[in-house]
Amino acid sequence: MKLHYKHFGEGEPLIILHGLFGSSDNWMSIAKQFVQSYQVVLVDLRNHGDSPHNDQWNYQVMAQDIHQLAEQLGYKNIHLIGHSMGGKVGMTIAGNYPGFLKKLVVADIAPKAYPLRHRKIIDGLLSINLGGLESRKEAEMALSVYVHEAGIRQFLLKNLTRDAIDGFKWKLNLEVINNHLENVGEATIPQTKIDTPTLFIRGINSDYITDDDILEIRKYYSNSKVETIGNAGHWLHAEQPDAFIKTVLDFLE
Repeated sequence: MKLHYKHFGEGEPLIILHGLFGSSDNWMSIAKQFVQSYQVVLVDLRNHGDSPHNDQWNYQVMAQDIHQLAEQLGYKNIHLIGHSMGGKVGMTIAGNYPGFLKKLVVADIAPKAYPLRHRKIIDGLLSINLGGLESRKEAEMALSVYVHEAGIRQFLLKNLTRDAIDGFKWKLNLEVINNHLENVGEATIPQTKIDTPTLFIRGINSDYITDDDILEIRKYYSNSKVETIGNAGHWLHAEQPDAFIKTVLDFLE
């Protein structure tokens, strides 16, 4: 699958992967802080952003997509940052392609399995009648019944696009995501220990990586460290961008 991506900067290759419902656009401001030292590649994972839609959607095929993209670009030893779902893609790559990653940064996700957390969001997005939709404000009002936080609604509605012919439509492949949402929560525990230098970053206000999870992480990632960013939740890179960037750069350099 040929993924949509943006490529800029010079130096060692650094691929950045977004989380569920996200896209490469969400990471533009962060990526600009890395271009002095790295060739940054911002990727839309399959069924997200401007990348193709496909009925297959799990961590194995997403990891394969990224490996193929890196080969297409001539990269053999890369740095990778992945947030949430993107972090699990990164962990899958580390397990499936030993030696392919030079360093891995996993933002606010652990290798363990997670229960379904996003059903209400999916229901909210599916509740919006695109055929009768006249404005983005109308879409936000419909979504507000399901998603009460304004910031999260705005984040989700970045996936809503409009053209003169078809009107409003989703960039997300909502049908496939809805049908296979449980795949996002699957564990990405490697079959053998990973010795790739790996940084796990968690937000102090997030419950995605608990203290118990840190003990489990160290079982599977022999060359890992865990950093905690204060005054941040699951979207730690958006809530505390300066602290996130410094933590990542200190690790990569």
